[in-house]
Amino acid sequence: MTIRVDLLTDPAEIMQLPCATNAARAGPAARATAGAYGRLSFSCGGRGGARWVMSSVAPQVALRLKSVFPRLDKAETGRFTFEDSPIVCADLDWFLSRYRMDMTAEDRRRLTRERRRFEASRAEFERILLPEWRPAVHTALRADKRAFAFQEKAIEIAVRMRRLLVLDEGGMGKTITGTGIMVKAGLFPAAVVVQAHLATQWAERIAEFSTLRVYVIDGTRPYDLPEADVYVFRYSNIAGWVDIAGQGVFRVVLFDEIQELRRGGDAQKGKAGKVFVRNAAIRVGLTATPIYNYGDEMFNIVEYIEPGALGSVWEFRREWCHAVGQHWVVKEPDALGMHLREQTITIRRTYDDAEVKAELGDALPKPNRIVVDVPYDEEVEQDELALCRALAIQVTTGSFTESGQAARDLDARLRRITGMAKARHVAAYVRLLLAGGDPVLLAGWHRDVYEVWLRELAAFSPVLYTGSETPAQKDKNKAAFIAGRSRVMMISLRSGSGLDGLQKVCNTLVVGELDWSPQVIDQLVWRLRRLGQQRWPVDAHILHANGGADPVMAGVLGLKAFQSRGITDPLAGPEIVVRDQSRLKLLAQRFLETTEGRT
Repeated sequence: MTIRVDLLTDPAEIMQLPCATNAARAGPAARATAGAYGRLSFSCGGRGGARWVMSSVAPQVALRLKSVFPRLDKAETGRFTFEDSPIVCADLDWFLSRYRMDMTAEDRRRLTRERRRFEASRAEFERILLPEWRPAVHTALRADKRAFAFQEKAIEIAVRMRRLLVLDEGGMGKTITGTGIMVKAGLFPAAVVVQAHLATQWAERIAEFSTLRVYVIDGTRPYDLPEADVYVFRYSNIAGWVDIAGQGVFRVVLFDEIQELRRGGDAQKGKAGKVFVRNAAIRVGLTATPIYNYGDEMFNIVEYIEPGALGSVWEFRREWCHAVGQHWVVKEPDALGMHLREQTITIRRTYDDAEVKAELGDALPKPNRIVVDVPYDEEVEQDELALCRALAIQVTTGSFTESGQAARDLDARLRRITGMAKARHVAAYVRLLLAGGDPVLLAGWHRDVYEVWLRELAAFSPVLYTGSETPAQKDKNKAAFIAGRSRVMMISLRSGSGLDGLQKVCNTLVVGELDWSPQVIDQLVWRLRRLGQQRWPVDAHILHANGGADPVMAGVLGLKAFQSRGITDPLAGPEIVVRDQSRLKLLAQRFLETTEGRT
């Protein structure tokens, strides 16, 4: 039987190759023949599904095998199992070139076939990425619209490989890339899953760049849907539509800001997302910041694009991570980033890429990041000093359960106190910037802090874009800011992902409260540093106080930035690494030291 391997075929279909049952293939246990170091056989039964089994492995070869395949359990001896995927088959074939194994002719053909499939897929991926590559036919967007060449490449790869995680830097038009993928694939209807505040924006952009009919899903309860090519869901409502998705209705599934699924199946939206991808022909994720905290979040994200590509969660942790406190940290982020690229799972372009610059010129200069020290009002802290010290002592001396709850309470209280202790000074700094005539995007987190800013900046008609406003209110406030009816838009630290349009009128960001994740600040910068910016460069003012939670947060951000940078940009230069020793204990210890004798 001849099996044709076609890059345009769904990988799930390619894997349905014929194989004998375990019972038919099982025979008396046999030792390896003379000159062989063991036996390698294919098994398509059992709980683990299709697997390769290496048995009767010579001890010295087993040691070498474990060094080549770190995912293997170090305690295993003699018998090892491997997932049946093209990249694993390629690695096994390479290993067998040094250590010969007994195999049946059928298994040998299968291993060779899968290795060639991997090589062909990788070669095609690399060919498309060559600077001179151009599509045979450009993506059929509206007559007055076109995709840039770097966007066409992502479109082509996603359609050919049937899955892709697009990690392009913020502001480079991932919405256009996603729209192009749906147009070129021609598999309808498609489902686009977005953050709640971006549903209207996505519908408008799809309509602007294509002739696809778009409908935004309203609510969590299924109802009769009007006919459309693209249905836009929110992460907050996909759980209610799993029965529809489970029927295979949506042929293309595209997750915008896929970091929303970084917790995997622990959340309802994560469980629902898995139903959507299991029943789709093409799976796409879009984000510039896949990791908000530590690198092991990448495992969950990859599971939505190419399930099983990194093994089980424990295989991933054994191969790629080490424990730091209660977190799993990727040991070599650069290596993981290269591994995902080698598997043609991820693609990442930045404004500094020569090819991007050739198309855009110097249209997107780097932002000015200005770190400003502002005063810290200790009298604000004094009101809750006794309670905070009691919590800090419990964090550093209590049991695991007690210290964990106390740490969360202390974190929440200290961050709010820190925001309040510098709120008036942040507002004063913003007034200085507004005196120059330009509008300001002001980022914060706590409602109490917003209230201070609203009062201090009332003369500038401030509007809010936070977690408290409905999507309709957010759209109204955004429109007021763009139209000039407001000169200050206060945005929640974690409401910025994907937001477009502000760059038309604003090039000044002020971060008035810090976040534990550096990617949150990156996302805010990218709201302004993006195609369509009218006044370069973008100025990002990060306001930091030498009190409360700010000093510890600034330090911990170092390790998290290192984790994300290595995975998304494996070829980028090194950055300073700050070793994490459990952020909340650091916060508690520093608070006790700085407030000693003040109660």
